Amino acid sequence: MNSRTRWLVLVPAIMLAFVLGWMRFTTPPPGNMTGSSLGGAFALIDQDGKPVTDADFKDRYRLMYFGYTFCPDVCPTDAAVLSRGLQAYEKARPGRAAKVQPIFITVDPGRDDPVALKAFVTAFHPRLIGLTGTPVAIAAALKNYGIYARQVATSDPENYLVDHFAVFYLFGPDGAPIAFLPHGSTAADVTAMLETYVR
Repeated sequence: MNSRTRWLVLVPAIMLAFVLGWMRFTTPPPGNMTGSSLGGAFALIDQDGKPVTDADFKDRYRLMYFGYTFCPDVCPTDAAVLSRGLQAYEKARPGRAAKVQPIFITVDPGRDDPVALKAFVTAFHPRLIGLTGTPVAIAAALKNYGIYARQVATSDPENYLVDHFAVFYLFGPDGAPIAFLPHGSTAADVTAMLETYVR
């Protein structure tokens, strides 16, 4: 193997190792978040155009997901998983489930206005709240909740994608983080998480 061939093999291998290492250390493993510093204040707008802050959910469990309505696959899939998991919990534990507020916060405030959010959230669960806001307000929420999001250009500038962390969060009535599930989790996983932590 000459030196040029060796570099052609080594460079992709090094790049792959770097990417896998980055994913390993930036993507949290599923599990308990007790003691984490994630979460905090936000001031956003719901799917009806009404101002909403984190204080509006005081004394309620918050089942949260960050995504965007123009997402071609991951976000609709995860919204369906969240909804089915919550619906199963509502059927099994209606009293406890009433304490859980499902929330979808956009990572794409440029396109996700209240109208787009309303069409999206009502397609999944009658109690799912969609939140948007100014780019500054959304950026602050993403930072507080540890969500990475970055626009990815396509051949059509109007139809860009957004690369982002896909995770289901559960926060307690006091706003403290409790647990999370990664993308790829099932509705049964969501139900089990609620069964474990909601009281």
